[in-house]
Amino acid sequence: MKPEKTKKVSEGNLRDWGASYWEKSSPTKRKAIATSLIGLAALAPFMGFGLLDTPVSDYGAVLVYPVGMFILMALGLNIVVGKSGLLDLGYVAFFAIGAYTMAILGTRTSLNTWQIMPIGIALAMLAGLILGLPALRLRGDYLAIVTLGFGEIVRISALNTREIGGPNGIANVPVPPSIGPIKFSLNDQKAFFWVVLIMILLTIWMIRRLSVRRAGRAWEAIRQDEDVAELMGVHTLKYKLWSFSIGAAVGGAAGVLYASKTLFIAPEMFTLNVSILILACVVFGGMGNIWGVVLGASILAYLPERIRFISDARLLVFGLALVITMNFRPDGLLPRKKREKAIVKSTAGDKKS
Repeated sequence: MKPEKTKKVSEGNLRDWGASYWEKSSPTKRKAIATSLIGLAALAPFMGFGLLDTPVSDYGAVLVYPVGMFILMALGLNIVVGKSGLLDLGYVAFFAIGAYTMAILGTRTSLNTWQIMPIGIALAMLAGLILGLPALRLRGDYLAIVTLGFGEIVRISALNTREIGGPNGIANVPVPPSIGPIKFSLNDQKAFFWVVLIMILLTIWMIRRLSVRRAGRAWEAIRQDEDVAELMGVHTLKYKLWSFSIGAAVGGAAGVLYASKTLFIAPEMFTLNVSILILACVVFGGMGNIWGVVLGASILAYLPERIRFISDARLLVFGLALVITMNFRPDGLLPRKKREKAIVKSTAGDKKS
């Protein structure tokens, strides 16, 4: 009875069906599917038809921020939370470091966005290592509290440092220079979206490649049981630092592009609420599942903007929708395959006993 039940639930899972279809497809068919999906995503700015505009922004602007940026940051946080099982409540700090790097160097030097991008990524990774070395020896709630504190330290430091604008922030951040015939403008944000899309695709490619290598297997072992992983010879601190620094790099890259898109940044843009919302995207979509995170981030980024016309009540509606959905799908919209099988087996065992 138990194997039949497991099989039945697995077949009913959209994520498992998609994975099974992909595995059975030939290499040529896989390339065709991937190319079609990427092409469809690239055409997304042309598909709004005015129906998807929000009360304060048009569809093209919302696609870049918050939708595109939230997907990118959620993928970065998913490496830490979903892959390694580490609870990070201060992810917005890396986003802020990338944004301030762009704002400071962009307004005080002759460097452009593409030259500043690797610097912002490197500084965010360095911050991840500085935080990770002492913090990653902690676990669970203690780690969450330390990361939360780090996020607030970065924000308050920016708030109290007059040399980088203090509470007034930094204005006149330059837009990215043109790439051939593609020009970046606030009036037409298709170019920004295509850059965000490329960054998302590169992040997905990196995560998929790492997941099937030693780092991915180590993260899986740490997520399941850190003590057992260490006894089996896994250098847990090393691989936790890897996940922290790689996730920080993605956040830093998003911050650099965000600053060059908004042309102005201030400490109030990098509050704890942003970290919580990005974490909600990961949990809502399905921790550890790339496509679940993309779906969850898309919904949670777009929904609050869509219902902005109801003013403060939109947060209540947004929270209510989230609670109802998580009651029906406690492991996210597209849960991990291994996680769902474990739940089915556990449920079957409980009923049998």
